[in-house]
Amino acid sequence: MLTVFSDQHALRDARTELYGGELVPPFECPVRAQHILERVREVDLGEVVAPRDFGIVPLTRIHDADFIRFLETCWDEWVAGGFRGEAIATCWPARGMQQQRVPRHIEGKLGHYALAAETSISDGTWEAARASVNVALTAQAALADGAREAFALCRPPGHHAASDLFGGYCFINNAAVATQAFLDQGATRVALLDVDFHHGNGSQAIFYDRDDVLFVSLHGDPSEAFPHFLGYADETGRGKGEGFNRNYPMGPGTDYSTWGAALADACGKIRDYGPDALVVSLGVDTFERDPISFFKLKSDDFRRYGATIAALGVPTLFVMEGGYAVEEIGVNAVNVLEGYEGR
Repeated sequence: MLTVFSDQHALRDARTELYGGELVPPFECPVRAQHILERVREVDLGEVVAPRDFGIVPLTRIHDADFIRFLETCWDEWVAGGFRGEAIATCWPARGMQQQRVPRHIEGKLGHYALAAETSISDGTWEAARASVNVALTAQAALADGAREAFALCRPPGHHAASDLFGGYCFINNAAVATQAFLDQGATRVALLDVDFHHGNGSQAIFYDRDDVLFVSLHGDPSEAFPHFLGYADETGRGKGEGFNRNYPMGPGTDYSTWGAALADACGKIRDYGPDALVVSLGVDTFERDPISFFKLKSDDFRRYGATIAALGVPTLFVMEGGYAVEEIGVNAVNVLEGYEGR
């Protein structure tokens, strides 16, 4: 299996995350990607290549152009404003406040475009996010050229980023941009399967009123887990997208017997949809020892569900999302890919 990777991911090396009322070193850190890359090479998964630069246009097929400009200029505006720490949102257009006008001041812009306060913007964030989406697009291009599967080793992740929102460690929705690329190149329908512990709120919001993308997500019950305000089972799509959004929220302590049954049902929905391609938002924070989740999957379970996805027989693009048990992230992520390949 081809792996696409950029060492520019390391430019995103934030120092601060708001967690449990404290500023802590971020769980989403550069060593995550390095562990995965080392495991890819250790098992000889296949060729590792650097990404091509696809420019800004594919991003604006998914994201608001003003939002992209904000990501590009945020750090410079923050520094010019005289702030000494990293850029963290401190105010939002909450219920009852007008939400249409974007403030001129960078503090207001941050609140307008942020969905949560845990994710700071630091020097190098924009460059790393651009490299990450190029990783996804390069892997997608390999499938467009005839490959049956590819792995986009993206960092930072993307599935929490909506058309004009960042947060949850995500800035550009890599999986959504790749999904749109398939459609722009002639696919008539694409399935996006999100197996990250946290609901892919950004991906859902982007495709919620569309029938050319089936979005299916297995995740921690949002009444108990981030992002809290999206991901419930009764969210099934809107307008012509009705019926093309399926959520499988599950509670604390969920093990593979429950999670695997949900995946089997989700794969049945994908099979019935008959997509031309499948994009998998691959988060391995469902692992039993992940520090910020509450599922109980074991390392061997990742191999098992890789085989389940392979049984769909659809060209498949794996896009790396979360996973924060750093010592095990390489084994768990690559177990999915080896299970997919039947190793």
